Amino acid sequence: MSSVEPEGRDTTRRRRQTTVVIKDSMRDLRIQLARLQHSVGTRLELRDTDLDCLDLIGRHGPLGPSALARLAGVHPATLTGILDRLERGGWIARDRHPADRRAVTIRVNRDRAAEVFNQYAGMNAALDRICAGYDTAQLDVLADFLRRATEAGRTATDSPT
Repeated sequence: MSSVEPEGRDTTRRRRQTTVVIKDSMRDLRIQLARLQHSVGTRLELRDTDLDCLDLIGRHGPLGPSALARLAGVHPATLTGILDRLERGGWIARDRHPADRRAVTIRVNRDRAAEVFNQYAGMNAALDRICAGYDTAQLDVLADFLRRATEAGRTATDSPT
């Protein structure tokens, strides 16, 4: 019997090993991003969840409190405290909804948002350098993988097993 395994089995093993490396790398990335966020939040005197909400408002806003609570995965009562802190700090403004004067929309104060962006400048520059090492087709694969991994996380969060 030969000591060399058939190519199919070797390929399967290599694929499993690479998948484990990818999953471990994503876990490591999550930890590093959480550390970066905590560091930025500390410098700006924002809690991690406040920074998450500010980012969501900046990317998806203006939006209503209920929509933000769903996106952030926080209870509406908790969100009220977050919004109060962000408003006191000048990070956001609450405006009357143009179509429904009883409703409120939340928007980012762009002047203050620049402070957050500046805190991530080093990471953004590093990511630009990393992306420069890939061709467009490879970047498309990476972007697709990250979108699909994000959706898998959303699905797992929305329907835990």
